[in-house]
Amino acid sequence: MWSVWLSVISLLIVISTHWVYRWRNPKCKGKLPPGSMGIPLIGETLDFLVSNNSLDTPPFIKKRMMKFGPIFRTSLAGRPMVVSSDPEFNYYVFQQEGKLVEQWYMDSFSKLLGQDVTRLSNQRNIHKYLRNTILSHVGPEALKDKLLPYLEDAISQKFQGWSKLPSLEVKKSLAVMIFKLTAKLLISYDAEKSGDNIDDFFSNFMEGFMKLPINIPGTAYHKCLQKRQKVVNLITNIYEERKRNPEIGKGDFLDQILMDMKTETFLTDKFIIYVMFGLLLASFETISSTLTLAIKLLSDKPKVVQELTEEHEAIIKSREDANSGLTWKEYKSMTFTHNVVNESLRLASVAPGILRKTIQDIEVNGYTIPKGWSLMVVPSAIQLNPNIYEDPLSFDPWRWQGISANVTAKNFIPFGAGMRTCAGADFSKVFMGVFLHVLVTKYRWTIIKGGQVMRTPALGFGDGIHIQVLTKHA
Repeated sequence: MWSVWLSVISLLIVISTHWVYRWRNPKCKGKLPPGSMGIPLIGETLDFLVSNNSLDTPPFIKKRMMKFGPIFRTSLAGRPMVVSSDPEFNYYVFQQEGKLVEQWYMDSFSKLLGQDVTRLSNQRNIHKYLRNTILSHVGPEALKDKLLPYLEDAISQKFQGWSKLPSLEVKKSLAVMIFKLTAKLLISYDAEKSGDNIDDFFSNFMEGFMKLPINIPGTAYHKCLQKRQKVVNLITNIYEERKRNPEIGKGDFLDQILMDMKTETFLTDKFIIYVMFGLLLASFETISSTLTLAIKLLSDKPKVVQELTEEHEAIIKSREDANSGLTWKEYKSMTFTHNVVNESLRLASVAPGILRKTIQDIEVNGYTIPKGWSLMVVPSAIQLNPNIYEDPLSFDPWRWQGISANVTAKNFIPFGAGMRTCAGADFSKVFMGVFLHVLVTKYRWTIIKGGQVMRTPALGFGDGIHIQVLTKHA
């Protein structure tokens, strides 16, 4: 009997040893990039999720870059993955969308957006349709023709309310404002009339999403899914009412997509609802995180605030009517403001990584990235590269006066790159520019609590940054 048990145990040991060996040494037709696959199944996920109380590139990435170079292999969330901070290789990969790589999402994010949406959005014709439709509503022409005064009015009204409060938490307040504003633009949702309490919908949303995807009550990821469902329910109610009563007609994104259902077979009810959710999520996170960081950085750099103020006051003084709203020409003339926005985006690096999946073997620097592997491009490692940006952790908007377009094409990717560059990039930058215009011309602020900046690996702010906003004459 003992001999039978010894044989079984020996067999299990041999099988386990072989399995571990295969995990640590994946099959490859060529030579894999250097690195480690970590623990079977878990990989190096736990190390990747360790928080870092700094704006710097996360330690997980930085340590491996120093040990293995700009391209290395690892395993995250059970997937074999190559991580790249090589700007030349990244630029090449982004140009090969649909040929060598395709968009890919981690399972946790795929569940949030809906697996049908993430699967269908990889199809070039569907992606092109969505991109063109989004641009028609929030792209440069829409911003120039009608959205600029709308944004200025909405931001001004919000500041008036903030100036009456003893304090406010910046990230949450910005997230709520942006959610209300973009929801009104996309689906004509009026938060004030609806009576819904949306303040908690996106509170600490990304922090929860970046935790381990364990859907058990009490976990951060479970709370994240619950918040997702609240937003999906809200969108579903608006969608179903509009579909029942098409004569309501708002002329918004939802109206257009409902009209296109007659000709575009991929536009199903579920697909539309989760596309709406994805757009709201994408818009609020980049803008709110970047502007929160900008306020923190500006608070520490009075010289930057002074130059910003001088630029915007000069715009107002040059008008025939000082109380008239911003024009597109004035926005385009905000040279220093654009530098502040770019510098804030560079340091924020809101996206922890831009993900793709290889659909062919890829050769790079003598290594082979096998077909079916995931590829992560790390914006912070690129945008905080000391070889490109001198003293990279320093908030220095003046550095943008001497940076050429050739450099930024490969070393500045806050909105991604290639054919999948975020369609809301211009909207985000205009929003931030208008926000800064209203802030420095009419208000002053003081940080009264908090101020910690961290990566989780998403950009986070600890217990929050709390400020008091006062009108300039107060």
